[in-house]
Amino acid sequence: MAPCEALYGRRCRFSIYWDGVRDRRVIEPNLVDDMETKIRIAREQLLTAPRRQSCYADQWQHDLEFQVGKHILLKISPSRGIKRFELRNKLSPWFVGLFEIRERVGSVAYRLALPPSLARVHNIFHMSILRKYIPDPSHVISPTTIQLQENLSYKVAPMRILAREVKQLWNRSFCM
Repeated sequence: MAPCEALYGRRCRFSIYWDGVRDRRVIEPNLVDDMETKIRIAREQLLTAPRRQSCYADQWQHDLEFQVGKHILLKISPSRGIKRFELRNKLSPWFVGLFEIRERVGSVAYRLALPPSLARVHNIFHMSILRKYIPDPSHVISPTTIQLQENLSYKVAPMRILAREVKQLWNRSFCM
């Protein structure tokens, strides 16, 4: 069997079957046997490759299930020129919001409670773009009190200077 036939499942021309017009030679049995064993090995390896690849892919796949009422993050893919979820620039975040799960729709989709600013977006999302939110006390920003003056203005003053550098560029120096 020719390698082309082993790979593509149909007969094709191969160099051991070519006959020249003037140059006829007898193919040795050893050459044919060697070629058939190599073809058999190639076919076995071609059959085992998808199994190996699926084994590697299955290591990264895990079944996720979210409970109704929990909060999740929604993964967006920041792309240039595409405006999704009111974010447009290249440095926009990968995850947005903290949305509550309203209900489970089917086996792999969830309905989310979206704010009115995202009313144009369909509220059912596939579980592949949902990420579990793990609450962290450092995510909560505590409000600070501001001393207002009589005319409802306030002073902004830096707490402290963290770093100071002098950059030298050719014959100029800049404070940063």
